[in-house]
Amino acid sequence: MRIGIDLDGVVFDSEAAFRTYEEIFAIEELAGSPIIDREEPKFQARYNWTNEQRQAFIDQYFSIISKQESSLMPGFKAVYQRLKALGVEFVVITARGMFVPEMKEDSIHIFEQNGITFDKTYWMVEDKLEICQKENVDFMIDDDWKIIQRLADNNIHTLYFRDTNLRKIEGNPMVQEVNNWGDIYRIIYGKLTETREA
Repeated sequence: MRIGIDLDGVVFDSEAAFRTYEEIFAIEELAGSPIIDREEPKFQARYNWTNEQRQAFIDQYFSIISKQESSLMPGFKAVYQRLKALGVEFVVITARGMFVPEMKEDSIHIFEQNGITFDKTYWMVEDKLEICQKENVDFMIDDDWKIIQRLADNNIHTLYFRDTNLRKIEGNPMVQEVNNWGDIYRIIYGKLTETREA
């Protein structure tokens, strides 16, 4: 089985840090600039910031978040090790490194410290659909509802790692919602068991 995985909000518990620093920036730098859509996962759509304000946020906080606030999600390493032992392949498909290239190196350093190696990695990705199709993934795990919706609409099974405030996707058989790596383990383990029994 081949699993595609995003990093931020799936492998790294960094999305909460991004949202915290977004609020700090909005309050301290932009006089309390309001959130325009809490269900959006990325700051570009959550706030009505200008391009200059977005770039100022990236310049001021992305490296801090990457170096000081990017920890592995609780349970990720344990589930990763168990699924690897069962023969599951992991393909990283992430936009990480697109805005701040050194974030890629920060990620690699964390993986090396934790003994984590992936079968393939795609960095700075804009179109995850193309890579999911090319790699013939059985599931893609992501936390962005727009990406999940696009993949599901193109017949790719997805696990939507949905944070509390993010938009729900209901009634789509290609989408399963998960909230932690225990949920993911249950689903993938179940699929592996079905395949072996078939």
